[in-house]
Amino acid sequence: MITKEIQRAGIPVIQVTNLTKIAEGMGSNRILRGNSVLLVFGDPTLPLPSEKAYREKRVEQALNMLEKTPPEGQHAIIEE
Repeated sequence: MITKEIQRAGIPVIQVTNLTKIAEGMGSNRILRGNSVLLVFGDPTLPLPSEKAYREKRVEQALNMLEKTPPEGQHAIIEE
């Protein structure tokens, strides 16, 4: 709900979650699937250098999503 209101104000928003179906149902149009509920941008099972690269990649994906506007009524979802 918050993402829809922020977008209505003209600010592009990306919802990062691993609960993509719920985000879609709530009307988010830019959704980036996170790793887990608690660690959407991290993966503690990876060695530290690999986790850092993983986090950087996810942030880059999120920033790239901000550059594009999904067509009205459609969702842009990145899942890995």
